[in-house]
Amino acid sequence: MDLNSFDRYEPPFDMTEQMVNLTVETCMLARQFVISSNLSRNPQLRKNNRVKTIYSSLAIEHNSLTEDQVVAIIDGKQVIAPQRDIQEIRNATEAYEMLDRIDPYSISDLLAIHKVMMKDVLPDAGFFRAKGVGVYRGTELIHMGTRPELIGHYVKELIEWTRNSKLHPLIKSCVFHYEFEYIHPFSDGNGRTGRFWHTLILSHWEPLFAWLPIENIIHRKQEEYYKAIIDSDNEGKSTAFILFMLRVIKEVLEENVGINVGTNVGIKDVVLENLRTNPYSSAQAVALRTGYSQRQIERAIAALKKEGVLVRNGSNKTGFWSITE
Repeated sequence: MDLNSFDRYEPPFDMTEQMVNLTVETCMLARQFVISSNLSRNPQLRKNNRVKTIYSSLAIEHNSLTEDQVVAIIDGKQVIAPQRDIQEIRNATEAYEMLDRIDPYSISDLLAIHKVMMKDVLPDAGFFRAKGVGVYRGTELIHMGTRPELIGHYVKELIEWTRNSKLHPLIKSCVFHYEFEYIHPFSDGNGRTGRFWHTLILSHWEPLFAWLPIENIIHRKQEEYYKAIIDSDNEGKSTAFILFMLRVIKEVLEENVGINVGTNVGIKDVVLENLRTNPYSSAQAVALRTGYSQRQIERAIAALKKEGVLVRNGSNKTGFWSITE
């Protein structure tokens, strides 16, 4: 952002043909997803996607817990792990449960979500930082955050731009995400809060985005995520980041449309397709990917084994599945 001017801010980026095409394609996928979606009637699928969201967003921030441990914490079970990591999971779970009650154009709500996200983790949770901060990749400084005395002004400008912009929500949510990380308004927790707010903006356009694990794709493409931020920093505009995030959003829709189609063709077919691609998967891992309950997956696996279609090779912990058909 231009630190020398308090004029009405317009985030710099180029509207490219590729950006327009991705937006159109993603809108078509979103429409298809809404029509075919099982999310509205499948609480297990919503829970599984929420687990992916929380696990992935915090794994990006070096949280050490596994998806199974995240499930255990959400279910109220005891987990042996670093206390900070456990608290981060609890905090993120609480924050995402508030998603449908948060105003994406409210600074007080933004501060409230950061307070929840960083409760018992950060001393100044819920407050803009009072000191300078740098973003590091290892020991390399890759970005210096906005000066503390300007943070409040620039966050207000960004939120007002997002509220008033006539751009499609797919694009302006990406712009917000990048500009928020550029300002870096908090002493810690900017990444997880920015990703939360991106989902929040999209969910106000299409509510099913509240249950789509965009963070899961970002985690899988973490190096590309950081590169898109760095490239945008170097270019002085968010074009590279917008293109990256539009591809991520399109990919999460493609994957979840596939899941919804899969649930219509039968659980056995879904299990076989998952184990063909991921032969080392557990029943719980297949459940997380497909939206079925673990018990349903276990019953399908047992039936496929009895039919001789599915064979377990090796132990339960280190073995793998093979398909004989």
